[in-house]
Amino acid sequence: MTVTLLRATDRTATRWKNGGGITREIAAAPPGAGMDDFAWRVSLAEVKDDGPFSAFPGVTRTLTVAEGAGMELTVDGVRRTVGERFRPQDFAGDARTHGRLLDGPVVNFNVMYRPGLTEALTAVVRGRLTVSIPPGGTVLVVALDGTAVIEGAGAELGPHDAALLTGESPGVLRADGRTAVVTFSPAPDGAPCP
Repeated sequence: MTVTLLRATDRTATRWKNGGGITREIAAAPPGAGMDDFAWRVSLAEVKDDGPFSAFPGVTRTLTVAEGAGMELTVDGVRRTVGERFRPQDFAGDARTHGRLLDGPVVNFNVMYRPGLTEALTAVVRGRLTVSIPPGGTVLVVALDGTAVIEGAGAELGPHDAALLTGESPGVLRADGRTAVVTFSPAPDGAPCP
């Protein structure tokens, strides 16, 4: 297993695609991909005001509230309360989506992927577990609160630090706080995961 550490202190803030807020990209594939050509992209977004979400046609989004009281989302006219921290919520990136803050600013953990290129499964865990990397795939581990350790790899993660795992050997994660584990698998047509 190969582990690449991605420290929170190394990320720069950029404007959302629609200019309405700030995001910090954790990782994307292929490396160097922009907003219009990524296979997958993971970021932490600061939401300080109510407003529309950026549109991402052909993309599936998974939003997890990492900090704050949460939001009420209106997705293509259907309201959904996202008020529980660390509970991933899926919706279409091209859906007309508006967010209303429930009680002050939030930080959202965002996973976006193009189903024709890759599949993604997001889980938020705590404790000790084996992390298996699918053949041709990648696993991204992000400490959302507290710390996490990839045992045997010398990877210690502080809040918002991440580790990108590739290769064939499974690893053991010890998550002292809530930690996101995002597994990217090859697309159903068998193409390798970028």
